[in-house]
Amino acid sequence: MFQISQMALAACLALSALRADAFTASAPRLHHAASSAGQIAIPSHLAVPGAASSLLPSSPSPPSSSSSSRSTRLFSTTDNSSSSPSSSTLERLPNSSVRLTLRIPPASTSAAYAKTLAAIAKQLSIPGFRKGAKIPPAVIENAWSRNGGKNAIKTMAINELCSELIGPALKEEFDLEPIGQPALVTPADVLAEGMTPGEGEFEVVVQCDVWPDIRWKEMEGKEKPYAGLTGKYRRKPFDQARFDAALRDLAERYARLEPYDDGEVRPLAMGDACVVNMTGYLANPDGSKGEPLPDAASGDNVEVILGTGRYMEGLVEGLVGGTVGQVKTVSVRFPDALRNKELAGKQAVFDVEILSASRRILPELTDEFADQVRPGLTVETLKEELRKAVDSQDAQEYVPARNEALGKALAEVMEVEVPETLVTNQAREKYALMMTDMRDNGMADEEIKKLISPENFDKYKELSREGIVRDFKISMAVDEIAR
Repeated sequence: MFQISQMALAACLALSALRADAFTASAPRLHHAASSAGQIAIPSHLAVPGAASSLLPSSPSPPSSSSSSRSTRLFSTTDNSSSSPSSSTLERLPNSSVRLTLRIPPASTSAAYAKTLAAIAKQLSIPGFRKGAKIPPAVIENAWSRNGGKNAIKTMAINELCSELIGPALKEEFDLEPIGQPALVTPADVLAEGMTPGEGEFEVVVQCDVWPDIRWKEMEGKEKPYAGLTGKYRRKPFDQARFDAALRDLAERYARLEPYDDGEVRPLAMGDACVVNMTGYLANPDGSKGEPLPDAASGDNVEVILGTGRYMEGLVEGLVGGTVGQVKTVSVRFPDALRNKELAGKQAVFDVEILSASRRILPELTDEFADQVRPGLTVETLKEELRKAVDSQDAQEYVPARNEALGKALAEVMEVEVPETLVTNQAREKYALMMTDMRDNGMADEEIKKLISPENFDKYKELSREGIVRDFKISMAVDEIAR
């Protein structure tokens, strides 16, 4: 069990939680991002059943408040005096979705239809009419009907109206931010059958996901439910062996040398120190001396501390048991990571003359020693700081598990409806990454293509839903806490 402050919570979660703006990209945007990164692009139609005309691009900014019903001037004709305000009503649906009903006045439908006719007229070449001439609407309708039936122009006009009306209605009138692509409940070509431009009020119903609101649960005794948040995760026990090694290494730094008594002949042992002259040679295949090593690889009056892992492999082991005045021939191996690439990993032979030898006396772990490490420390505070340092290094391995535990705990103290558009978009991106990983691991493209189907994607989305929803909640919570 652990407890964490508000600032630490935001900092920890920010390391691993997905950014909130990652959840606001529309399907085409995600498709493009996957393709440009060398990923397999998942067709955007997957798991978007009944998708109607794309009417409005997505927007990443969350709203500030919400409303229920208002009236406004939503569509302006060239002659503003001829248009009247359009009314709009909003119905809240589950999963942060809304149904917007627009009642559009005759002047606005007439203006949209005229605008569409004018745009089409510039594209048509009709026998009997010179370029730029005014063409009667009936002639344009008849000529254009071959491109989409008798209602093709009215269908285009409806889409034009929707592109003009939906954004302002959601954003300005109801303070909502659409996510993904709003869709007509009744397709535009069907609506066109009952539309007569300039006659009667025209009703359009649109369904759209919107940016959700976050609601914090009431927590007894807490002004902010995420303050002092706790969570659980598993990690291995404290590494006592590592702590002991770190404490020993610290003492080694403050060891004092005590030369052997004059005339004392004592073999070198692990932990001792000696001063040596070293002359090196590359080793022949049979282990004998070859050509001399560069001067930089040899040296005089070199201090050697007999301890494991300090020098090139074989040096310390070859000196153990030697005595002052003796010349020992030692076989070594240079480290693979040596900067001198000509010597890295090579076998060598050194003639090592032992000039002097000393005992290394480690200090006792007392308050006096701790004060020598840093004034004011005691042996207990020294050990506590060292323990924290060792534990902090070990904890890095468990940062993902810790953050996941925090995220789960955070999701429990908040309520937010996650729009289906966000789930679909994130699942599509994850699905594309999974397919890309399969290809990188050697699966043939033809086999991968067989896996990319609406049925398989739907199954994958449901399996991924829980994680996507949790990640989105965490991203919203982190953003809210950071503010």
